[in-house]
Amino acid sequence: MMTNSEHVKKIFQPGSKEQKIQSLESLSNTTNVEVLQFIISMFDDNDIELRGEAFSALLLNNNDISDILIKNLNHSSKNVRGYCALVLANRKDRVGIPKIIQLTNDESSMVRSCAVGALGHLRAYEATPAIRKCLNDSNLEVKKSAIKSAIDIKDKDLLLSIETLKEMADPEIKNLIILARKNL
Repeated sequence: MMTNSEHVKKIFQPGSKEQKIQSLESLSNTTNVEVLQFIISMFDDNDIELRGEAFSALLLNNNDISDILIKNLNHSSKNVRGYCALVLANRKDRVGIPKIIQLTNDESSMVRSCAVGALGHLRAYEATPAIRKCLNDSNLEVKKSAIKSAIDIKDKDLLLSIETLKEMADPEIKNLIILARKNL
């Protein structure tokens, strides 16, 4: 049986995508910080399937890996910041909420979108001001994520403020507004 370090070396080696996926799958319950950090670094891989496997490995990990995920919310890579926020949300890990709220001010619209979406998924009522701010973001995807988060949280004031976006031409936003009205 291979050690965690051997698995990491195997993933780093050039090889087939299938071998890398198999290695990632075998590491889904690790507590080794070096291995976890390597899995997180896979969020920057060019291959979307490998990024998805890294996400799954972290999501399915039954250990308390909150600290390393939260630490990576400050990573230099926007992919790492955004995906770590989503992993925390999908793990229902509320410990990272304060740091995720900070990401709603990130320079990257992708990170802001992931962060506000994660806050909605976590039903983070304490993030209502950040979600409200994202409703007015210059990026359309951030606005959509903020609308969905307002719907998820079911905050009446947030839902009412969504009405101001009804003039937007985007069909997805119009559908989200209709959904928001049903929650009023």
